[in-house]
Amino acid sequence: MTQVDSASDGRVANNAVRHQYRVLSDDEKAQMVAIKDKGLELLSLIDAAGSSRELSIAKTKTEEAVMWAVKHITA
Repeated sequence: MTQVDSASDGRVANNAVRHQYRVLSDDEKAQMVAIKDKGLELLSLIDAAGSSRELSIAKTKTEEAVMWAVKHITA
């Protein structure tokens, strides 16, 4: 599978559902990358804390928060 950077204007290439995207400004691209980076940082901290049902939920909610924030930027 071809991979496309999430901040790339070609990000529609591997998306079977959304066929049109608006072009993001450089500021929007930077915001999206920063949100994803912070989400990854939090996921790493959660992973380092151990393993439990609570931590699993925390990871899922972190992923969801990143998804919604990125959705806001790209909508």
